[in-house]
Amino acid sequence: MPKTQFAIEMGMGTDLSGEDMTKAARRAVFDALHRNSLTIGPAFGFDRDAMLVDIRVGVPNPEAVDRDAVAAEAPYGTVTVEAVKGGAALRSRDKTVIVANAIVSVSFEVEVA
Repeated sequence: MPKTQFAIEMGMGTDLSGEDMTKAARRAVFDALHRNSLTIGPAFGFDRDAMLVDIRVGVPNPEAVDRDAVAAEAPYGTVTVEAVKGGAALRSRDKTVIVANAIVSVSFEVEVA
């Protein structure tokens, strides 16, 4: 069955003092996921655990992202996480603020008639 996208949401997160890429990425995913209550799956008769959740997060240092920790932000479904170069590292006096951007896509495998 082909994978069919049902929803996409974007979010932004920061780590204000620790230069922690994972913390900023998790906050970006949390921001994206908590903008609404996604009821489209159950409305079409799909179980929430059947969701295919694809997360792409942009941070200044993608190699420093703990993908499992970011995936844990999704409450259900099969989750994949990709960390890419993006976001921002903003110097502010004696510290660096990390900004992460996330795109979360929710799909289901749908039988095409």
